[in-house]
Amino acid sequence: MSEGCTHDCSTCSSNCGERQQPQDMHVEPHGLSQIKRVIGVVSGKGGVGKSLVTAMSAVLANSKGYKTAILDADITGPSIPKMFGIHKRAEQNEDGLLPVTTKKGIEIMSLNLLTENETDPVIWRGPVIAGVVTQFWTDVIWGDVDFMFVDMPPGTGDVPLTVFQSIRIDGIIVVTSPQDLVSMIVEKAVNMAKMMNIPILGVVENYSYVECPDCGKKINIFGESRIDEIAAEKGLKVLGKIPMKQKVAQTCDAGEIENCTGCHITAIGDMLDEMAKQ
Repeated sequence: MSEGCTHDCSTCSSNCGERQQPQDMHVEPHGLSQIKRVIGVVSGKGGVGKSLVTAMSAVLANSKGYKTAILDADITGPSIPKMFGIHKRAEQNEDGLLPVTTKKGIEIMSLNLLTENETDPVIWRGPVIAGVVTQFWTDVIWGDVDFMFVDMPPGTGDVPLTVFQSIRIDGIIVVTSPQDLVSMIVEKAVNMAKMMNIPILGVVENYSYVECPDCGKKINIFGESRIDEIAAEKGLKVLGKIPMKQKVAQTCDAGEIENCTGCHITAIGDMLDEMAKQ
C-alpha cells in the first residue's frame, strides 16, 4: 500500500496486498424461480411513459411465445396492474408470494396487488421501498420465466440503485420524450448504467408525434425529435418511436393493454429473439 493510498481500490491500478475485490451484492431469486433474462426499463425523469413501454414490451414478448413476467419496482406510482385490468390481491402459500397472472399469461407482482385499496398511498422512506423491491425478487415464486421486465421508478435514487445492485440485470431500455431536455435525461440514465456495468439495449421515444386522422401527416407536438442524433452520439440503438394515440390511452385505462399490438416497438421483439438465442 502506497503512502498516497485513498483506500478506493476502484480508482487504483496497483496490485498491493491491501487490494480488495469489489463485493458482489447480487441476491438469488426465490428457489422455485427460474428466470433466464431480466430487462430494466428506466428513465431519467418521470412522466415519459416508462410503464407503457414496460407493458408493451411484455405483451410483445408474450405474443412471441416467451414466458413473460413484470416486476413493478415503481412502488410509489404502480400503474402496471391497472393497465392489465388486474384488481385482485396477490396470494401466498407456505413457500412464498404468488404473482398474479394476466388473461394472456403474463405474471405480475406490484405493490398495488398487496395493499387493501388500490388508491392507498405509499408513505415510506427510500430504504423501506428498496427493501420491498428486493423482496419482490427473493420472496415471489416466479416459476419459469424467459423474460422479466422491471418497471423502474424514475431517476437514479435508492430503488434503481437497489435493483442494479441486487438483481442481475441483462440490460436496460431507456425511455425518453422528444423535448429539449431529452439529452440530459438520456445522459443520466446512461451514466448510471455504465457506472453499474449494465448494458444499454437501446432507447424508446414516447410521445414521438401525433398522426393526423385525415391525411396521415406526422405532427411533432413537442418539436423535432433528436433521438436518432442523441442515440448515434452515444452508440445506442433506437428501438422505437411511439406516437400519441387516443386508442393506446383508452386501452390502458380500460385495462386492455394486452390487446395493444406493439407495432411501434417491433425492434424490441427482434432484440428479444437475439437475446434468447445467446
